[in-house]
Amino acid sequence: MDLVEESPYRFRIDRRDPMRVPGVVYASPALLPDAGSDRSLEQVANVATLPGIVGASYAMPDVHWGYGFPIGGVAATDVAAGGVVSPGGVGFDISCGVRLLTADLDRAALRPRLAALMDGLGESTPRGMGRGAVWHLGDRAELDAVLRGGSRYAVERGFGVPRDLDRCEDRGAVADADPARVSTRAVERGAGQVGSLGSGNHFLEVQAVEEVYDEPVAAAFGLRAGQVCVMIHCGSRGLGHQICTDHVRAMEGVMPGYGIDVPDRQLACAPVTSPEGRAYLGAMAAAANYARANRQLLAHAARQVFARVVGCDLDLVYDVSHNLAKIEEHRVDGTSRRLCVHRKGATRALSPGHPDLPEDLRPVGQPVLIPGSMGTASYVLTGVPDAPAWASTCHGAGRVRSRTQASRAVRGHDPRRELAARDVEVRGASRRGLAEEMPEAYKDVAAVVAVAEGAGLCAKVARLVPLGVVKG
Repeated sequence: MDLVEESPYRFRIDRRDPMRVPGVVYASPALLPDAGSDRSLEQVANVATLPGIVGASYAMPDVHWGYGFPIGGVAATDVAAGGVVSPGGVGFDISCGVRLLTADLDRAALRPRLAALMDGLGESTPRGMGRGAVWHLGDRAELDAVLRGGSRYAVERGFGVPRDLDRCEDRGAVADADPARVSTRAVERGAGQVGSLGSGNHFLEVQAVEEVYDEPVAAAFGLRAGQVCVMIHCGSRGLGHQICTDHVRAMEGVMPGYGIDVPDRQLACAPVTSPEGRAYLGAMAAAANYARANRQLLAHAARQVFARVVGCDLDLVYDVSHNLAKIEEHRVDGTSRRLCVHRKGATRALSPGHPDLPEDLRPVGQPVLIPGSMGTASYVLTGVPDAPAWASTCHGAGRVRSRTQASRAVRGHDPRRELAARDVEVRGASRRGLAEEMPEAYKDVAAVVAVAEGAGLCAKVARLVPLGVVKG
């Protein structure tokens, strides 16, 4: 595929039929996907064919192959102009996201108690593919309350404090959730997993602030050099996966009736205003609230361990999703329009002054949380004015090897020992699970963040390094 380099961090895929808009890829030459092994740029072009799409089909610097949309893909459709919603533009792990908390504790003071802390976190964090959760729900009515209320309902039930909601995207719950649109099978898969980490690239990590790039913004976020933090990365577990599966199947069946033809069945979609579009958005919002509650419960469990082992509390910096479709107001050709903004492996990055931000963060912008691969740094950034791509940025380092390839690449190595050599304590992961998530499987997160900042998508605030990690 021909790419036109428009600037050091921006490449263009020219529009050609049946594309309705061009593709835009934010990357450096070193971060561009390998066309021989990764067809994500083809997916960028495919997304550009969606009915109602406006602006461009965007790819973030961590872009790689995904289901329908590339991971790291962003696209907005105009609701009033027949714009569609596509479950493939959100993904299977609906509202997968990151939560960052800070402790009133320095790295040096934690060091003698780090092993005991990691033991406690390992014991208190349900994880892996099976069942097990922090919160054992009583019945379907209680699960429906989670699907409607997200973190808000969890806080009402004593799993957190009201301030947590001020530092959550959407104040902890997406509006218009409709549990009735969630299938029985999805409910069965999710009922026993509220407050569980999952497997794969999900984690709970104890970190330290290694470097601060912007002192005033870091202070507003509650961050300082040397401070201990906790980062939680997880999503909507089996419930979200089943919702995506159900609604892709439903939309495949109705596309011909709406005159929609897409180049990849994984881009199955329906108009936002159609019964099928509204049904998916209602179910998606319910799964998003499940994911918010999931991270809230894991944070509650971590707080209890911190209080018991090191005698301090954890304060929430922010909780933000990176797999979601949201109805937002944006200017298109000088006119304010209602857009359905799909962010698949991409993070919302609101600029200073945005009305959706809590009052104490409005002067500095939204915290953007970019986890690295296991054993490498993670970054805190902030939204910037006049950012492109509907105020979106990357969500992580981005895979360059499949899990199978990554496991083969470290054959003969001891991942746990290698992480220990980097002073990273690990709890709860199998050798294969660690091998699949080693840094060699991912792009260089520092290079990804440098491109995101250079392209004007966001601005660096702080760099965090891992001290210990709990994996599924």
